[in-house]
Amino acid sequence: MMNDLASLVQIKGLRDGLLVSLSDASWEDQHAALLSQIDEKQSFFQGARLALDVGAQILKVNEMVELRDQLSERNVSLWAVIGESPTTEKTAQLLGLATRISKPRPEDGRRFEVQDLGEETALFLNKTIRSGARIEFRGHIVVLGDVNPGAEIAAEGSIIIWGRLRGAVHAGSKGDEAAVVCALDFAPIRLQVAADAMNIQDKKETGKPEMAFIRGERVVIEPWQPGQ
Repeated sequence: MMNDLASLVQIKGLRDGLLVSLSDASWEDQHAALLSQIDEKQSFFQGARLALDVGAQILKVNEMVELRDQLSERNVSLWAVIGESPTTEKTAQLLGLATRISKPRPEDGRRFEVQDLGEETALFLNKTIRSGARIEFRGHIVVLGDVNPGAEIAAEGSIIIWGRLRGAVHAGSKGDEAAVVCALDFAPIRLQVAADAMNIQDKKETGKPEMAFIRGERVVIEPWQPGQ
């Protein structure tokens, strides 16, 4: 049932936040699917501004208010509701929500997934990875740019960020404990190397290059000197 619910939710990045599109289903299922996704990926949605595309769904005031409050409890802000129903549009306007949004940038909602190219291959991305993007690669990933909050990167090898790291990263996603995560400005919202995740809530931002790797049985962070 959980997988069925997950299939009802599609996420894309917007300049002003995240666009969540709900597939055709009953409002009960759509509602449950959205909250389930947020609860499963709390760090991804934390502090997000959400625009909700409900398609032909007809939402009344009490339904929209309930959803807005439930999102607020999860530290998610509902700022827009768009749909085909005039009733839904009027309800959103009554609650002070936007009913028109800018179209998402093509690259923001794209999911990069490259099939088996060998363990020593690398994916090079010469751009900033924006909120809502998820990148997966069977090798190393190098980003010449920033990784914004709300973006996710998973690599079977190492992850090198030549910029600011503010999103979620998982190096060695298939269990490679030799993988590392490096960034010129290191402050990920979530960090994992192989099977070991690190609690980074108390980490102070240094604004300096740092790298994360497994030492012993835990992930540690140390200064990174790219020139060496």
